[in-house]
Amino acid sequence: MPYLDQTMAKKPENKNYKVIAENRRARYDYAIESDLEVGIILHGSEVKSLRIGQSNIADSYASVDESELWLTNAYIAPYDRAMFSHEERRKRKLLVSGKELSKLWNATKREGMTLVPLVMYFNDRGLVKLKIGIAKGKKNHDKRATEAKRDWGRQKQRLLRHGD
Repeated sequence: MPYLDQTMAKKPENKNYKVIAENRRARYDYAIESDLEVGIILHGSEVKSLRIGQSNIADSYASVDESELWLTNAYIAPYDRAMFSHEERRKRKLLVSGKELSKLWNATKREGMTLVPLVMYFNDRGLVKLKIGIAKGKKNHDKRATEAKRDWGRQKQRLLRHGD
């Protein structure tokens, strides 16, 4: 009988999710060191609006205030059929464990990192989740190097494709 090792015990990462909003510019402006999946507290009209895909997280950021994690400046369009609508750009509380919260606080306050929302999505159970990245801002020369590396990768793929 084989022994249970760490690779067998890990839960496989589930890719069954529907992307609501994606911050594509984040990977260009920031060097993402690690990422974390967090929950988000929403009103009913916000969830309805997200289901029809009306949101934007490109200008938003996360921060630790008063021992809680908050998402600021995320846009969720008002749902027109709601009896009680919501404010479009209100601060929304993010759900994370106490241990993770202290790590995030240390990263932002002591190490000078930034919490950047990367993707908002519905997971396989239909709950809204947000993936935030713990990132460090890139300088202009870093951005140029990343762009040159990406261009070289594209050119290499083209040469390999047409070289056959």
